[in-house]
Amino acid sequence: MKDEVTAADSSSRAPLLVLLLAALAWLVAAGLLGLVASIQLHSPRFLSDCPVLTYGRMAALAETAFVYGWLANAGLALALWILGRLAGEPLRAQGWAVGGAVFWNLGVAAALGGVATGDATGFALLGLPAYVHMILLFSYSAIAVTGILSWSGRMRRVPYASQWYAAAALFTFPWILSIAHVMLFSAPARGVVQAVAAGWYAQCAWTLWLAPLGLSVAYYVVPRATGRVLPSYEFASLGFWCLVFVGGLTGGRHLLGGPVPAWIASVAVVSAALLLFHVLIVFLNLRGCFSGGGIALRFTAFGIAAYAVGALADAATSFHGVAAQTQFTYFDEAARQLALYGAVSTMLFGGIYFAVPRITGRAWFSAGLVRAHLLLTIGGILLLAGALCGAALVQGRDLADSAVAFAAIAHHTRPWLAAATAAQAILLLGNMALAMNFVGTACRILNVSEPASFNPPSAMEAHAP
Repeated sequence: MKDEVTAADSSSRAPLLVLLLAALAWLVAAGLLGLVASIQLHSPRFLSDCPVLTYGRMAALAETAFVYGWLANAGLALALWILGRLAGEPLRAQGWAVGGAVFWNLGVAAALGGVATGDATGFALLGLPAYVHMILLFSYSAIAVTGILSWSGRMRRVPYASQWYAAAALFTFPWILSIAHVMLFSAPARGVVQAVAAGWYAQCAWTLWLAPLGLSVAYYVVPRATGRVLPSYEFASLGFWCLVFVGGLTGGRHLLGGPVPAWIASVAVVSAALLLFHVLIVFLNLRGCFSGGGIALRFTAFGIAAYAVGALADAATSFHGVAAQTQFTYFDEAARQLALYGAVSTMLFGGIYFAVPRITGRAWFSAGLVRAHLLLTIGGILLLAGALCGAALVQGRDLADSAVAFAAIAHHTRPWLAAATAAQAILLLGNMALAMNFVGTACRILNVSEPASFNPPSAMEAHAP
């Protein structure tokens, strides 16, 4: 059977394992922080005597660790791996990637320290203090150098869709972070413009940075794992450019009914509808992942399904009639969890399960931990999204009734929030299973008596684009 471990994998092992190890450490930390924040939603007195552990700070800490610790590190590692593999050569400038990874994670740690001491900004997906922005900007750029060199030196001049999305993510994050830093911190806009800029950053961070990182993995894993060429692949470029040009314009849907020009919300409504064209193409291209297969395909299939459901929900809630029932409720949190955890994270999980055996040259340490992670993750996400949607329905109904007191609303939503806490605990267990399995697999590299090659099932041997 043909060996699936290439020279590019083994020679590029160091920066990729550093990024993945940091990603999983932050994933477990974010799970712990998120669990504490979830408990405080329905039990406000929990750890309320310590200012550092109050809900506002814990929620911001969990979000920062999850987005900038887990998603960024894992997404960058897999993007570099995909770009290097499709370039047909080992990663170049690996010292830049390792150095950038070290300073990136130091910046994330500094951001968490700032948030814990009260320096959080209060902006969605940008709660980290302004004084760490430049650290993150330059360290991310240093990591991106490695990927850009692979992109520019690729052997095949016509790139694959996975390369488009990976390269886009490398370019867009420094751009959106630098603009947000200027408009919100170094030369802050006044009045409502600041809310518009914050909403633009949050939407761009999702559509132009995090979603492309996940989609680059999906577009690489699905054809390789299924052994089949992607259907309707000729339309993939249309889906990509639709996301690039329309994705950042949908942020105004969060400002419906606010003191902003009406055209901002109108553009957001139209853009959210147009973005469904991109989602349709992604679904048509990657529908092969739903035909079954290994663990990587199962995670990817769940991620694609969550991505489609989330886009439909975003389009629906961009209309005033629906937004009147969902705004200022837990529905926004449910949509955020479905996007960040249900869509991007599960795509990255699929990429990790596909890439790590090839990077290390070893099979996964424990098949039982793999199955446990799959069941706990999918069950936890479904329970979390369902519980938050249930809480949103109850909350929206009560908020529409002026006779219902705020204390009564909190009492009515408490069972649903308790279910969400149980979901957070389930997800934490799944994250710990993955982290332990990854450490065990990485440590097998030190076992020189074990064969240093990984032979995958024959279905994974296809070199389809």
